[in-house]
Amino acid sequence: MAFIRRVRTASGATAVQIAQYARGRQRIVKHVGSAHTEAELGVLMEQARALLEDPSQGVFELGVEPSPRVVGLVPPPSVPGLFPPASEGTPGPGGRDGVGRVVGTDSRVLFEALAGVYASLGFDALGDEVFRDLVIARVVEPTSLLDAGRVLTDLGRVPASYATMKRTLGRAGVGKYRDQLATLCFTHALNSGDVSLCLYDVTTLYFEAEKEDDLRKVGYSKERRVDPQIVVGLLVDRRGFPLEIGCFEGNKAETKTIIPIIKQFHARHGIENMVVVADAGMLSATNLRELDEAGFSFIVGSRLTKAPIDLESHFRWHGDAFTDGQVIDTITPKTGHRSENSRMVRAEPVWDPTTHAGSWRAVWVYSRKRAARDGHTLTAQENRARAVIAGEKATRTPRFVTVSNGARSLDEAALARAHKLVGLKGYVTNIPATLMPAGEVISNYHDLWHVEQSFRMSKTDLAARPMFVRTKDAIDAHLTIVFTALAVSRTVQARTGLALRNVLRQLRPLRSATIAINGTTQTFAPAIPAEKQTILNAIHGANLTH
Repeated sequence: MAFIRRVRTASGATAVQIAQYARGRQRIVKHVGSAHTEAELGVLMEQARALLEDPSQGVFELGVEPSPRVVGLVPPPSVPGLFPPASEGTPGPGGRDGVGRVVGTDSRVLFEALAGVYASLGFDALGDEVFRDLVIARVVEPTSLLDAGRVLTDLGRVPASYATMKRTLGRAGVGKYRDQLATLCFTHALNSGDVSLCLYDVTTLYFEAEKEDDLRKVGYSKERRVDPQIVVGLLVDRRGFPLEIGCFEGNKAETKTIIPIIKQFHARHGIENMVVVADAGMLSATNLRELDEAGFSFIVGSRLTKAPIDLESHFRWHGDAFTDGQVIDTITPKTGHRSENSRMVRAEPVWDPTTHAGSWRAVWVYSRKRAARDGHTLTAQENRARAVIAGEKATRTPRFVTVSNGARSLDEAALARAHKLVGLKGYVTNIPATLMPAGEVISNYHDLWHVEQSFRMSKTDLAARPMFVRTKDAIDAHLTIVFTALAVSRTVQARTGLALRNVLRQLRPLRSATIAINGTTQTFAPAIPAEKQTILNAIHGANLTH
């Protein structure tokens, strides 16, 4: 069993060690350190207890601590006032004056690191410390507003009252904090990279509520939930740093969110020659037309159902055989099925906005790896369809099952078309090949994983859901805090090269100790191992790239 022991060293200090009995003998597991003052002893004892409780160290069976003789500590002269000299002829017990006590520990090292990131992004220009504290609490441990005080206390802060926190959320709306923060984020992104290419995606946030209202409505949910929700649109730069956020009614179609966000971003910053990248969910004739008319370039994922039209000429002249990595640069109809690409011409047309006024540029690429994955999925879908037709499974009509006069049958034609298109991925853009080659179009689209990662971070690490706030102003304030926390978190990850959870897991256990002795208190910083100091140096470093 493991226990903490204190022993006197040859130099007169008190060593704090973690030991355990093995075959009747004591074995030192870890030497925590040596103390020369009661304050240092309190800190080392606290660190030793933390090591015994640290899950990463395994679980120790705590035994009874032995009672070795401990000699009174004599303070070094460099700590004036902490140990005042005893009156002549009345020395304290063991040469000491009182007993030091650890009255609290906190993770202020972590708070100071995150507060430094917050300031480096320019967010302290808001001049609102309570808002800053709420943002940092959200980064460290997302919780309710009522519980935020506990998190801040653990970070070494004296939290504001619950009423003050609520007033801060109201001030965030009245003071247009989000507008100021969006401008600061844009400035940071512009100074540390470029904003010529922005990524857009949407997600849904649900509410613990029974009834709908003007904003929270039941709509399409990727998680198949039936709770009231809102639709959130997020615009980030090519590295995932947030630039703009907006919320919409829960039943609003995803395709109708991108234009308001892009126009809001453009009106705020007046940026020109911007490329907007979005997935196939944003592909609608209206969206593409409005983006093009507003002077924006776009790269949008195409739907596989458009491949037979776009690649009609290729299929006629080359069949459905493709080589791994093969790229076909062609055109796609802006609306409907009317194509300007003649299947009688063997060569694919080179898109020109003047020559092909009814088309957009389309880039299709074939991947053998994607073909294997698509084929596996199709096989599973076919097997499920056959099981439903045979009555082995009772479910709603799946893909590749047709119903005629109440009888179900396998849609052989649709299955054959699907097999013909495995391995293909398409992209639609209004950027001519003379300005951006096909390979760059594909590469820029693949940067979309950054915005998806930002959404995952906001939903998991920052716990943007479920949401218990009810009014629109409160929802907007909540999203403003999440937006700001996302900017801080992405910056921490970029500077350290580590996931946010990893950074928090390593830095939060660095506990500063506040010790009370002889009527005074003093806070001592923790001993910081070299690997954790490297993380802190990276966070505090001068490199502000994200």
